[in-house]
Amino acid sequence: MSVNVALVQLEVSSQEDIALRTARTLDFIEEAAQRADVVVLPELWHVGAFDIAAAKLHAEPIDGSLVASMRQSAADNGIWLHAGSFAELDHDANIYNTSVLIDPNGEVIAIYRKVHLFGFDSGEAAVLTGGSDIVVAETVLGTTGLSTCYDLRFPELFRMLGEQQATAFIVSSGWPQARLEAWDVLLRARAIENQCWIFACNEIGTQGAVVLGGHSQIVSPQGEVIAKASNDECIVYASIDPELPAVVRAEFPVLRDIRIRSSFTN
Repeated sequence: MSVNVALVQLEVSSQEDIALRTARTLDFIEEAAQRADVVVLPELWHVGAFDIAAAKLHAEPIDGSLVASMRQSAADNGIWLHAGSFAELDHDANIYNTSVLIDPNGEVIAIYRKVHLFGFDSGEAAVLTGGSDIVVAETVLGTTGLSTCYDLRFPELFRMLGEQQATAFIVSSGWPQARLEAWDVLLRARAIENQCWIFACNEIGTQGAVVLGGHSQIVSPQGEVIAKASNDECIVYASIDPELPAVVRAEFPVLRDIRIRSSFTN
């Protein structure tokens, strides 16, 4: 059985009105749903991954209007929707970089709070609160592990997702153009070392002094890039076989030879 996947590579600019961007995003989801069973959005697309001041200003609870609109879109279009991530405000006034995974009935089936917060030139680590849980969910892609952007640099997280039987990883991102070479290498590495599908959705646009790099891509369990965007606003499509990880693991059972297991402490 093949599954059609779409990555919506949005242009996210600090100058664009958030309501307008949300409306554009809903239009992109509807367009992608004409060809895809699964649609993935990038990190903090509603405010911009590097506009942490805007994230703080526009943070809202998980049951707020933004997630509600994403749930409605998933249900209306009958798709699995990884709604990228948004600034989640909890009851204690903590703000998280939170992604939600929504099924075709519009139900939220998984919530992931980004574990590894980026502090180098975004201010994320100074303003937001990091999550502490790894998250997998059963989807049409198979057992799907969730991650966000900077998480990609920490292979332990992906190995732990693999230990939870993940066969696919979603990486919702706001990755800078200046570090695209690392992006390309790390995505292939995470796919190869875990023999998993990678669905990596980045954004483009300028946020402050940072230019986002695009290059959203789908990588096979063997590390082959089967679909890849350039640096324009677009939708990346591919048809994938969710059973391929099992085939690859049977043919080359490297994972059974793991001698050191992962651990995570907050």
